[in-house]
Amino acid sequence: MNIGNLRELLERQQIAIYFSAVAISSVIAMVVPGTAALEGVINPALAFMLFVTFLQVPLAELGQAFKQVRFMGALLVANFIIIPMIVLALVHFFLEDQMLRLGVMLVLLAPCIDYVVTFAHLGRADARLLLASTPVLLIVQMLLLPVYLGLALGEDAARFVEVGPFVHAFVWLIAVPLVLAGVTQLLAGRSDIWKKISEVLGLTPVPATALVLFIVILAVVPQLGPAIDSVLLVLPLYVAYAVLAPVCGWWVARQAELNASASRSVAFSSATRNSLVVLPLALAIPGAIPVLPAIIVAQTLVELLSELVYVRIIAKWGK
Repeated sequence: MNIGNLRELLERQQIAIYFSAVAISSVIAMVVPGTAALEGVINPALAFMLFVTFLQVPLAELGQAFKQVRFMGALLVANFIIIPMIVLALVHFFLEDQMLRLGVMLVLLAPCIDYVVTFAHLGRADARLLLASTPVLLIVQMLLLPVYLGLALGEDAARFVEVGPFVHAFVWLIAVPLVLAGVTQLLAGRSDIWKKISEVLGLTPVPATALVLFIVILAVVPQLGPAIDSVLLVLPLYVAYAVLAPVCGWWVARQAELNASASRSVAFSSATRNSLVVLPLALAIPGAIPVLPAIIVAQTLVELLSELVYVRIIAKWGK
């Protein structure tokens, strides 16, 4: 089996791989004492996962995304105007605890830049358009997240999001992996050796994501006592979001007169969130553990189940 076929196999089976990682790590965490000590391994694992994830994003094609004016306009309106309105309404009316509001907003306000492309492809969306737009989505969400948090949390935003740890997490766990991915892509375009290295690294996003889930569950489950009630409070919001978001994305795309496959791409992007990319930012917040990791991982699990539905239902929209 060549590298391309193996990568395709991993991508097709990624939901099963992720759930297996979660199930196995949950059992281990409940029967093996001391797994909470793995908390210190989360950031290195995240850094590697984000590096190989960014490596799959066509950073050199950033300019190409802006040529698709109507698609990019619909994508940005859906993700950064319509979706924030939905999220802010959900947290305002259904959550009183500011820490819970913060966690839900962190995960639901950040559109996915990685496996959404695979799911969009499976759901008969235009994955090529979505792939070209991923650098724009990453940049815009990092610029707007502090704005949205400030609007929703007011003075509490400054209390929760201390500038030092937040900047440290952003630099070392997002900016540095992003730059390294860009350099690797540049070298791969000029050297056969680096091209081969890049191809091999292309096999690792799914295993790396599974590893992060595995480590996070091992570290968080032993501390879940006070977080269980929090998870139960946010689960209905995640389910509501999973239903509303793709419909809103589809509506925005149709208002922009996009074709069916491009509209499906906007629907998938609106529904799929950047949970593991924002996790390091959440972990940098004082007092984050165990509540924020727990509710972020909970959203990931709801989303993975939702994707199984999306690839069947959204694929039929616009026929």
